[in-house]
Amino acid sequence: MEEKPNPRRPLIVYYIGSLLLIMLFNAIVYPMLIRSRINEVDYSTFLQLVEEGRVREVQLDSVNQQIAFTAIDRAGSEQVYVTGAVPDPDLVNRLLASKSPVRFSGVMPRPHSPLLSFLTNWIVPILIFVGLGQFFSKQMQSRMRNAMAFGKSNARVYVKAQTGKTFADVAGQDEAKEALQEIVDFLHDPERYAEIGATLPKGALLVGPPGTGKTLLAQAVAGEANVPFFSISGSEFVEMFVGLGAAKVRDLFKQATEKAPCIVFIDEIDTIGKKRGDGGFTGNDEREQTLNQLLTEMDGFDSRKGVVLLAATNRPDALDPALLRPGRFDRRIPVELPDLAGRISILEVHAKKVRMAEPIDFAAIARATAGASGADLANIINEAALRAVRMGRKAVQQIDLEESVEVVIAGYQRKNAALSPKERQMVAYHELGHAIVAAKQGHSAPVHKITIVPRTSGALGYTLQIEEADRHLISKEEAFARLVTLTGGRAAEELIFNTVTTGAANDIEQATGIARAMVTRYGMSDRFGMMALETQTNPYLNGNNVLTCSSETAAQVDLEVMKLISKAHETAIAILKDNMEKLHEIATYLLEKETISGEEFLQLLNA
Repeated sequence: MEEKPNPRRPLIVYYIGSLLLIMLFNAIVYPMLIRSRINEVDYSTFLQLVEEGRVREVQLDSVNQQIAFTAIDRAGSEQVYVTGAVPDPDLVNRLLASKSPVRFSGVMPRPHSPLLSFLTNWIVPILIFVGLGQFFSKQMQSRMRNAMAFGKSNARVYVKAQTGKTFADVAGQDEAKEALQEIVDFLHDPERYAEIGATLPKGALLVGPPGTGKTLLAQAVAGEANVPFFSISGSEFVEMFVGLGAAKVRDLFKQATEKAPCIVFIDEIDTIGKKRGDGGFTGNDEREQTLNQLLTEMDGFDSRKGVVLLAATNRPDALDPALLRPGRFDRRIPVELPDLAGRISILEVHAKKVRMAEPIDFAAIARATAGASGADLANIINEAALRAVRMGRKAVQQIDLEESVEVVIAGYQRKNAALSPKERQMVAYHELGHAIVAAKQGHSAPVHKITIVPRTSGALGYTLQIEEADRHLISKEEAFARLVTLTGGRAAEELIFNTVTTGAANDIEQATGIARAMVTRYGMSDRFGMMALETQTNPYLNGNNVLTCSSETAAQVDLEVMKLISKAHETAIAILKDNMEKLHEIATYLLEKETISGEEFLQLLNA
C-alpha cells in the first residue's frame, strides 16, 4: 500500500500552539509556584514574630488588605509570610520597638507576569526582526521580479473579440476595410488560401492623418476575425538601457506565436521604425537595436500560423526602407480623410449613440466639414449633444449640429467680449469684403454664413464658405479666386476707412501660403512654369515645405509670390468699388443682425 506523504502544517499552527502553552503556564503553573514559596499565617503569629525580633522586612498591600513580610524561622533561614491585615494603630510603634531593625517597603508591588515578561523580552523583539526581514525580503524579490520583467512585453491582450469593434463601427473607410477583409477571410478559412498556395501577408501598414481611425480599423479586424488582439504602442519599446526594447520585441512575438492565430497591432510604429543612420545615432543605439530585432522577428515567424502584424503611423516617410519591403509589411493601406459620402456615414454612425430630433440633414453638416477627420466629426456630434443639454432640450436638433460645426472651426462665442462701435463697424465691412468679392467671382465657393460675433479662437468675425461637393482638383483660376477672396477684407478696410488693421493677419498668412504653393509646387507661375521649387515633408502632420532651389531663385520666388498677391488685391479693390452701394447697405443690415445666412446675403446683394 502506497504511503501518502504527511502534508506540512502551516507555521501558524505551531505559533498558536506555543501561545496556548504559555497562557496555560501563566494561568495554572505560575500561581502554584508563587503559592508554594509563600507561607500563610494568622495575624497573631505575625505579632509574635515581631515581638521576638525575627521580622526583617514588612510590605503593606493596601489593595488586597494583606501584610507580606520576611522573617527568620527556627532554623535561621529567611521565609516569606503573608497574613491578613487587621486595623491596628499601634502596628507601626510595635515594629519600631521590636528587637531587630525592620525595613518598610511601603505598598507591596504586584509580581510581574512571566507571560508579559516573556512577550516583551522575547516574542516582541523576535517579531520585529522577523517582520523587518520579511519586508526587506519582499522588497528584494520585487526588485528581482522587475529586473527579470525588463524584457517582458507589456502589450495589452484582448482575448477573442473583446475589442468590441467590428467593421460596422467603421464608416467612411470603405477602401481600407476592403483591403483588410482578406486578412479576416484568411484567419477564418486558411485552408481555402492554402489550396492555391497563397500565404497570408505578414504585415499591413495603416497610413493616414491623425484621427482617421487607424487604431479603430485594427480593432475591427480583430473583432471580425474573432482572434486574440495584442495592442502596444511603439513608445513602450523604448527603454533607457540598450537591449531591453529588443527583449520586449522577442517576448511579444513569442506570446503571439503561442496564441496564434492572432493579430499584433503596433501603434505609432515610427517611434521605433525610423530610418537608421539619421540623427547621428550609432549602431549601439537602443532604437536601432529594437528595430533590428523587429526586422528579424518579422523574417522569422511563419505567417501560415496566422500571426498578422498591423501597424499604424502618420509619418511613413520617416520609416526605414527595410521595414517597408515586401515580406515584412506587404501591404500599405491608406486611411485618408473621408470624402463627402464618408463624412455623412461617420456622422450617422456616431449619431446612433445620441438622441436626435428629426429631421436631421447630415449632408449639410458634412458639406460644412470638408477636410474633417472621423475624430473631428465625432467631436462635432458630442458638442451638439452638450449644447442640446445646455439649452434644455431632450434631443439634438439641426441647429445644435450647425453651431457645433462653428465651435470646432472658430471656437465658442465670446459673449462678454465688448467691441466698440468703431471696431464692430470695421469687422462688419471686413467680413463683407470677403463675402462680396467671393460672390462676384465665378470660381469661388458659395457664402454660407457671415457673422461679427467674436469667438474664443480670437476671430472677431468670419465668413463661412461651403463647397457644394468635394473638390479633388483646383484650377489656376480657382486658386487665384481664393487669393482674391482672402484679400477682400483688407481691401474693404482700405476703401472705407483709409487704413488697415491687424484683422487681416490670418488672411495674409493663408494668401501667402496659397500663392507660394502656386509658384513652387503647382507650376501655376508664368515665370517658372512646371518647375518644382519646393517639396513637402510630413504630409499627414504639419506639411512643412522645404525649398529645393538656390538662394537667388528663392528671392525670385518671393517676388513672384508678391506679384500674385498684389494682383489679387487689386482685383478685390476693383470688385468692391463696383459694389460700393451694396457694401454699405449690407453692412448696415449686418451690424443690426450680427449674423446673417448665405441666403439673406444673396437676396440683399442681388436685390
